[in-house]
Amino acid sequence: MNQKLFSRDFTLVVIGQIISLFGNAALRFALPLYLLNQTGSSALYGTVMACAFIPAILLSPVGGIIADRVNKRNVMVILDFFTAALILVFCFLMNGANLVVLLTVTLMILYGIAGAYQPSVQAAIPALVGAEQMMAANSVVNMISSLAALLGPVLGGIVYSAYGLMPVLWVCIVCFVLSAVMEIFIHIPFEKQASEDSVWRMVRSDFGQSIRFICKDMPIIGKAVLAVCGINLFLSSMINVALPYLVTEVIALDAAQANRFYGFAEGILAAGGLAGGVCAGVFAKKLSFRNAGMLIVIAAVCQFPIAASLAVFSSGMVNYLILTAGCFAVMTCCTIFTIQMMTFFQTVTPSHLLGKVIAVIMTMSMCAQPLGNAMYGVLFELCKGFEYAVVLSAGVVSLGIAMGMRGIFRGNSQDL
Repeated sequence: MNQKLFSRDFTLVVIGQIISLFGNAALRFALPLYLLNQTGSSALYGTVMACAFIPAILLSPVGGIIADRVNKRNVMVILDFFTAALILVFCFLMNGANLVVLLTVTLMILYGIAGAYQPSVQAAIPALVGAEQMMAANSVVNMISSLAALLGPVLGGIVYSAYGLMPVLWVCIVCFVLSAVMEIFIHIPFEKQASEDSVWRMVRSDFGQSIRFICKDMPIIGKAVLAVCGINLFLSSMINVALPYLVTEVIALDAAQANRFYGFAEGILAAGGLAGGVCAGVFAKKLSFRNAGMLIVIAAVCQFPIAASLAVFSSGMVNYLILTAGCFAVMTCCTIFTIQMMTFFQTVTPSHLLGKVIAVIMTMSMCAQPLGNAMYGVLFELCKGFEYAVVLSAGVVSLGIAMGMRGIFRGNSQDL
């Protein structure tokens, strides 16, 4: 008997994610942009964003261990309430503290919370839907993330441009509180794991189990994650730094409209993620793990038109349209690829290891992000006037990694 996808509890998870991720997307848009507006420095922007990723990397494994040993609903509720409190404190301190320090600390805590939060969401999916609904459920959760990432920057950009940062922060506080209240009513099946060891030994044991599974029991996972690290370093990081810097500081657009244009660009990027989620859900039965690497090849190639546009055209609007179109295509391909990978990981991983394994995979995948953000922040600063060279170099390296990744999947298709 097939279990329906939108059960009561899965529906509540989806609604809670819509509200929470909208607030998160608006914050991740507004806070770094506020820093960039105040300083105008891509190097400082990249460095702060690099620092912000560090807690996410460190706390993601902890979040995975907690997700397997604590009720996942309680994790979501507590972290949403804590995020609301964090932003409230930021509101009271922003006019009296050092801006760079305050933003850095706030973003680090915010990303750390996200790192601990997501393993619980991903590990909850197999407990709420049947195996035959797994790909569709992952597509829904990913589409929710993309939809929130679309609406957050677009609406946040409009409000930020018209009224400043403070109204955006208060809207986000309300979002996190509403999400936490919604999640209180979710029931996620949970069986407590017995343990008589100390917390440190428990963490070390759980982490060791996850590494052994990834590296020895399912080595294809380890190979795939290493390749993803390379893509995050040279492709994802470039997009993360290039989009706000090029739109607000380089492309010749009306200065008064630059922040709004950036908000629309972030919305278009998120729309690519939404399109990828829809495609993954509609074509779930036709997607082949063997050909998954081709999606990353296409994403890497999409950087070349962006570089060519920056080198050839002087029109700000032409550059803007080509930049956003390229980012849309990159995000669409990467989202389909991510959903395929997550479904594969959930399918082959035992339930008692699922939260920990997903957390370790997320941690390993994110490790390259801080280094990439800092690297591209410095490169764009050093290559003022020649930004196309940075984008072109990123495209060449990403394409090489993507071709190698394609070989990994084609050579190990029997593992799916």
